[in-house]
Amino acid sequence: MSGHSHWAGIKYKKAAVDAKRGKVWSKLARMIIVAAKAGGGDPAANLSLRYAIDKAKAANMPKDTIEKAIKKGTGEIEGVSFEEVLYEGYGPGGVAIMVEALTDNRNRTTPEIKRLFEKYGSSLGTSGCVNWMFTKKGLITVGTDQGDEDELLEIALAAGADDMQNTGSVYEITCEPSAYEKLKKTLQEKEIPTEVAEISMVPQNMIAVNNAAMAKKIITLMEALEDHDDVQNTYSNFDIPDEIIARIS
Repeated sequence: MSGHSHWAGIKYKKAAVDAKRGKVWSKLARMIIVAAKAGGGDPAANLSLRYAIDKAKAANMPKDTIEKAIKKGTGEIEGVSFEEVLYEGYGPGGVAIMVEALTDNRNRTTPEIKRLFEKYGSSLGTSGCVNWMFTKKGLITVGTDQGDEDELLEIALAAGADDMQNTGSVYEITCEPSAYEKLKKTLQEKEIPTEVAEISMVPQNMIAVNNAAMAKKIITLMEALEDHDDVQNTYSNFDIPDEIIARIS
């Protein structure tokens, strides 16, 4: 099935996750707190909470840490109140960037995010400036060594997927957010291992970045944003070829 590959925009993140596990757990705890506060502490009745718990388990967060975060969200134990903030801007080469943050102090976080954009020759934009370039989708990737492409496509489509692409290293499966849980569960039941499974903001069009120096600038900015304590997710529409990723890693 045709279309642009979005895998290039997320694969660079994977290597650093284990090295920053403590920070990852802290961010996931915030996600659980906000989900529990908004929709209650029962993951069976709160899809956002179930999704957050699944991500926490995938990051090997201890069960008691997850339970404590839920209780902070429901008010059973005292905790900090966080609000969701979306930042939008332009990175090196004009690539579009969206940053999802959970902060207890917007007046602190906003200037810090603005400074990061400016430090790397980029600019924080106004609300809505790049949001229209992205669509909320379920995004699941499966290694191309994990099975036959036609069989996987058949399984994915039957479970609610609307697209699957072979990017060379992975099959990239996308679906509507409402179909995500069923698709993920079907792949688990079929014992098909996944590399990435998340609700993501998927760019409608990609910007090819074939210059190594420009690619390095983009990735340095994205890593700086990801490293900020308040940042939950970053999304962009850059497409950097594997050989350039390998050269600058």
